[in-house]
Amino acid sequence: TFQVRTALKNPNLTIEQLGRLVSAEPLMSSKIIRLANSVAMNSSGRTIVDVSSAIARVGMDAVRTVSFAVAMEQLLNSKKMAPFQALSRRLWEHTVYVAALSRVLARRVSRVNPDEAMFAGLVHDIGVFYLLSRVTNFPELVTDPLALQQLLVQWHDSIGHALLAAMGLPEEVLRVVQEHEQERTIETLKTLSDVLFVANRLANVEHGWRDPGLCELPDPTVLGQLFDGEALSTMLAESAEDVASLKSALAT
Repeated sequence: TFQVRTALKNPNLTIEQLGRLVSAEPLMSSKIIRLANSVAMNSSGRTIVDVSSAIARVGMDAVRTVSFAVAMEQLLNSKKMAPFQALSRRLWEHTVYVAALSRVLARRVSRVNPDEAMFAGLVHDIGVFYLLSRVTNFPELVTDPLALQQLLVQWHDSIGHALLAAMGLPEEVLRVVQEHEQERTIETLKTLSDVLFVANRLANVEHGWRDPGLCELPDPTVLGQLFDGEALSTMLAESAEDVASLKSALAT
């Protein structure tokens, strides 16, 4: 996946060149083909079975998202993460839900680029992934769930910002990751930051990674200024199939 992410920085990269790199990664190849054939991406109903055609359909931004998804999922499934199996499962479920919902919100109720929104949703909690991987070196935190939750909640935004900055990602992505937990008033979804904030708050209702017995959960009622209950339920119901298909493609 590192080779793919490096290649994507080349503005002259062709679909054929990228296809050859992706084809060497079986897990990434299968995810990209599933994504291309998902309900959210396949409006024509035509099934794609080869990597290059899948890339042509989903676009290079989506390939970047999948490359990060593969790396993050492999980290959570590594042996050193075994002490945090339950938390890792909640974190991954939350991550792919926010990514999928961000794309749907961007496409349905904003003018934000849907693929940029999906990527921001996928990496918004990357700081939690990194901190969990490092905590295994500190046994006192492994055995203290409260201290661990406090560490993750307090530091994951700034750590995520630093990680993504080191990877050379765009400033807008860095900013929305840094600010995705900050309280705000939103009346319309105008920016990538708005989309990610709303997707994260909605996801936290049923797909949060935080333990409610150990820390305070983000307040979802702030979204009442943007959606009334009926409008929100209608939008989520109408987009449920798209969200489910994107989640399946990213997480399987």
